[in-house]
Amino acid sequence: MPTVLDSSTLRRGPNTASYCGDYLDDYKIVYIQGTDGALSNMDVDCDGAQGGSADDGRCDSSTDTQSISSFQSTIASYKAGIRDLDANIHPYIVFGNEGTKRKWKTFDPQEVGIKPLSVMAVVCGGKLVYGASISVATACFGTRMSGNSGYDEDDVLYIAFVGDDAVPGAKGANWSAANYEAFSASIQDLGDRLVERIGVGNASDKEDAGTTTKMTLLAGAYPVLPVLASLMALLILI
Repeated sequence: MPTVLDSSTLRRGPNTASYCGDYLDDYKIVYIQGTDGALSNMDVDCDGAQGGSADDGRCDSSTDTQSISSFQSTIASYKAGIRDLDANIHPYIVFGNEGTKRKWKTFDPQEVGIKPLSVMAVVCGGKLVYGASISVATACFGTRMSGNSGYDEDDVLYIAFVGDDAVPGAKGANWSAANYEAFSASIQDLGDRLVERIGVGNASDKEDAGTTTKMTLLAGAYPVLPVLASLMALLILI
C-alpha cells in the first residue's frame, strides 16, 4: 500500500485522495492516490492577474476567483515585468491542504521539502503536463474547460518534486510570456530533468500494483508538460 502523508476529500463525491510519500526516499516525489485504484479529478482555478492578453473570458463564469494569487509578492520580487501569476498563461497547481474545521485534514508540502513555485508534473488526457489554473486544464482537456467547469473523471495523476532544484526562480522561466505555450516551453527542460528522477533512484520493491503502474507511466510513457506548485491552498469544494 502507498505510504499516506495525508488523506483529503478533493471534491464532492465518494473519492477520497491521499498525498502519498512512499517514493520520497527513492525518487524525492509526492503523488496523489485516490481510493480503489482511482487517481484524482481536476478543478479549475482562475486566481491571479485578470484581463491579460491570454484571457479569453472562460474564467468569467467562476464565482470564487481572487484577483491576486498567493505568490504575488514573490512574482513581483522577480522583477520579470509582471505583477502576478496569470492563470491563463502560468500553469500552476493547487497542492496542499489547509483549514481549521474540526477533524479537517491538513498537509503542508513544505514540511517534506516541496518548495513554493517549484515545477510539478501532471499526467492527464494522455499527456504529462489541481484545482488547477485554467491553462493546465486547457492543456489537458481543451477549451471546454472553464471557470466553473472542470474535469470530473478520477484519472489525473499529480506529482510534486522535493528540493531546491525543482524551483526555476526568477531567471529559470519566461515569466513575462504572452501565452501558455511560451511559458510552458521555458520550463520544459527543467520538467524533463525532474521526471528523469523516476526510475533512476534505488527504488525498493513495491507491492501495490496501482502504484507500480503509475510509476511506469512516469518513467517515460508521455511527453512532459510541467506546471508550477501553488502550495497551501484549499483543494476541496465545500
